[in-house]
Amino acid sequence: MHRALITGGTAGIGAAFATAFAGRGTALVLVARDPDRLAETAAQLRREYGVEVETMVADLSDRDAQQRVADRLEATTDPVDVLINNAGFSVKAGLLEDDLSQHDLGFEVMIRAVLKLGGAAGRAMSARGRGWIINVGSVSALVTQNNYSAIKAWVGNYSESLGVQLSGAGVQVTALMPGWVRTEFHTRAGIKGSSIPGVLWLDADRLVEECLRDVARGKPVSIPSKRWKVIAAVLRVTPRGLVARLSALLSHRRTREK
Repeated sequence: MHRALITGGTAGIGAAFATAFAGRGTALVLVARDPDRLAETAAQLRREYGVEVETMVADLSDRDAQQRVADRLEATTDPVDVLINNAGFSVKAGLLEDDLSQHDLGFEVMIRAVLKLGGAAGRAMSARGRGWIINVGSVSALVTQNNYSAIKAWVGNYSESLGVQLSGAGVQVTALMPGWVRTEFHTRAGIKGSSIPGVLWLDADRLVEECLRDVARGKPVSIPSKRWKVIAAVLRVTPRGLVARLSALLSHRRTREK
């Protein structure tokens, strides 16, 4: 793969993907909101790996910004071979709140932007007969805690549906479904994570390497680490009433940590 576009490419899982591809000599297109951090990340990757790094300052909650990134994905000059739909954040607002502003932001960044960019990449890649699309979901899609869980459930279903539509086109679509990962995500969400057993935490770099192996093998879903594969498998066959009780317990613990 010659060029990868990564949304949210300056932190967490997105930054780990950027490092992994740069280490393979892949040119990058990094998309993020913070221009200073974007420039700093790009300079570091150019310096350490000698790869070409293009940057796009874009807030994916804005539809004009979504369109700009979609246009880049469909450009025929310096075409993009890999799309990582990674940008996201915790939606902390409750489902009964009257103010839907946080939910609207979540829908724009983690649903509409994923749909928009995935479609643009799918059209361009299928026309060339090759490409990878990786949509970052979460094992939280298998529980019923909040709107973040619901959004990530959509991401997983969408990814598999897109893969069906692109079947035979030479484009591999994979939903990455990690468990808890040591990144800035939980800090930004105001979640300490002190009640989470250490064995359940994943390293972002290892997670990305395992994901890339799964994509290369043509897997539609990547759940890094054996322990999270087991957890996901158990959740899929657990009666929904029990999943609801488990979700309530997790939500209660998270509330106590804040």
